[in-house]
Order: sequence, then C-alpha cells, then structure tokens
Amino acid sequence: MAFEELLNDPVIQKYLHELVGPTGMPVAAAPPDGEVTDEELAEELGLELNDVRRALFILYENDLASYRRLRDEDSGWLTYLWTFEYENVPEKLEEEMYHLLELLEERQEYETDNEFYLCPEESIRFDFGEAMEFNFSCPSCGADLESMSNDRLVEAMEERIAELRDELNVEPEAQA
Repeated sequence: MAFEELLNDPVIQKYLHELVGPTGMPVAAAPPDGEVTDEELAEELGLELNDVRRALFILYENDLASYRRLRDEDSGWLTYLWTFEYENVPEKLEEEMYHLLELLEERQEYETDNEFYLCPEESIRFDFGEAMEFNFSCPSCGADLESMSNDRLVEAMEERIAELRDELNVEPEAQA
C-alpha cells in the first residue's frame, strides 16, 4: 500500500486518532518527507510544542516514528530529527486485531462460564460469587438481585470473534 493510500484509509486514520488523540492528529496525519524537528512541526502546523512532542513520542512508542539526536558543538544542545515510519501501520493494525481477538476470547469464556445477577434499581451487575457474598441483595441500595441472562452479549462476542478470525485467517481453537 502506497504511503498516500495509507493516510487516506479511514481505518488507518482512526487508528492514528486513537493513538495520538485529537490534538496530536495534525502531526500524525501530515508526516513530512524526510527528517524534521519537533519545533519545525509545531511552527508548520500551528500547534503547541508540547502537543507535537507528545504525539511524536506516542508514534515513537508504537514504532511509527524514529529519531536521531544531534548535539550542537557550541551550545551542547540536543536536536532531535524525527522520521515517520508509517510502513509499519498495517503490521501494527494486525497486531491490534490479534490482541483484540485474544481479549474477546477471554471475555467470552468468562461470560460463558459465569452466572450473573443484576440490581434492578442501580443496574449493577454481579457474578454469582459476589451476589452470594451480598446475600443476593444490592450492597448499594438493598434491592433483591435478579438473575441476568447474558446470552445476547455472548452471541455478539461470538459473531465478532468469528469476524476477526475470518479477517486474520485464524482457525477456531479446538474445544477441550
């Protein structure tokens, strides 16, 4: 995928937005060619230097930017020259999808293996152990807890897990 295509992809734009937030998005959405300093980016984009540095650091933490340091011989000041490495974005997105699949599978197992109770007044959910600990009464308001079905939640998780497995070409794990 070409560099320009990457930046125009709504999924990638959403991913970058999730990483750097709205204040860092101008930095992430308009990477310059070659190396650039944080001061140059701040001036070019009309942003606060701290916002630019925060966005650059987040991109660096996620392997989407790198830097090299130069020391001024006279003053001893360090200058950081940043380079954007968005060719890693598809790989990072795939890692995120695998992580999401793992979390969803763990949560689905928890939802399937447990029985839940709900306070009808406060809408607080308790698993069986918690409900039993509170004598099946809400610790907040004292109302009797009611048995709660989570079938719709489990079904939605199963659908999303199947979609992710299909996208990632991952076979379902064999059930023991």
